[in-house]
Amino acid sequence: MAHGAAKRIALQNEQALRNLRLGMFIPTLLSAVFRLLFRRSSLPPSKGSLALYVVTYLPALFLSRYLERMGTTRRDPTTGALISPGEDLNQPGVTEWCFDILYVTWACQISSGAFGDWVWWFYLVIPSYAAYKLWSNFIGPMLGWSRGASSQAAEGGGEKETVSKRQEKLRKRSERGDPRIRSVRK
Repeated sequence: MAHGAAKRIALQNEQALRNLRLGMFIPTLLSAVFRLLFRRSSLPPSKGSLALYVVTYLPALFLSRYLERMGTTRRDPTTGALISPGEDLNQPGVTEWCFDILYVTWACQISSGAFGDWVWWFYLVIPSYAAYKLWSNFIGPMLGWSRGASSQAAEGGGEKETVSKRQEKLRKRSERGDPRIRSVRK
């Protein structure tokens, strides 16, 4: 069964890497085509436009190479048998954030070709989201400014705590003095 899961991950990774390689090429092509069709007056692009494109393309290139190295499957050269499926590219966390950054970059590239360089302001959603996650997960809790579960429970003291059926059953047994239940002091 584990080998079946490895094959499934390998197939998903290979598809994701094909899409990633296309994604690194197609937005550049579409940006040039849209610039030619809709914004002919902006040809050739200004130095600022090219600098913006290069500055955002380099992190996208770095992230795509990182994802390729991480998700590439290894196969036996003689038999073609799967040696390693690579890391799962569908996993949440950093991998997901890498794809999100790539998607925002591609959207900005395509949109800037069609609508103008003002679209690059949407690229600020990446550092804004990073600052939000940094604040809500690290800085805020260290300073005691986050509204976590403990502060919400203290404010809403009248709310009933949800308890599973098993926990309720164990509580009732302990109240009856059942010897199988150890009493836990709070």
